[in-house]
Amino acid sequence: MGAGVTEQRYDFFAFLARMQYINRWGLMRNTQPENIKEHSLDVAMLAHALAVIRNTYFEGTLDPGRAALYGVFHDASEIFTGDMPTPVKHFNPNFKRSFHQLEDRARRKLLAMLPPELSQVYEPLFFFEEQDAEYQAVIKAADKIAALIKCLEEEKSGNLEFKRAGEEQLESLRTSPLPEVGYFLEHFLPGYRLSLDELHLG
Repeated sequence: MGAGVTEQRYDFFAFLARMQYINRWGLMRNTQPENIKEHSLDVAMLAHALAVIRNTYFEGTLDPGRAALYGVFHDASEIFTGDMPTPVKHFNPNFKRSFHQLEDRARRKLLAMLPPELSQVYEPLFFFEEQDAEYQAVIKAADKIAALIKCLEEEKSGNLEFKRAGEEQLESLRTSPLPEVGYFLEHFLPGYRLSLDELHLG
């Protein structure tokens, strides 16, 4: 065993693995359930893409890898809190503020499951909103795009439960000040409305 390594058990990654048991969209009928582990991968890929698009076409200087990592961990607190439906979060400003405080405590609880040396490495990934406002906007946009894609998939399956949610997400994204969001909506979103046979294979 390496110098300085003890036999103390740390459950950080075992808890992260349980993201697969936390389902999203709890108030809505789903034809295909979605858990926060799946959602986090979607957000990570989309955040990476948005950063690359900004750097390539809009003179950006974002680190796509950092954006992807923020996407991976952006909902990790929901291991403890669960996925709170948006209407519930917005019952009133006090509840929303209290819920954000609860999310912060959940993140701290997760970080406490690491050795102190590793906790220092992961803390910036869990609390990126406090230090990287530019990335925060990108992750928020990627989160909304992932939600929109989920709505489109449900509608394609004939489930109109997600129709209004999809319209609201699309309207919000269309007003985004981020040029990379507009680019994604124009060039990449249409493919999500197609069947497999309709997709262009290059």
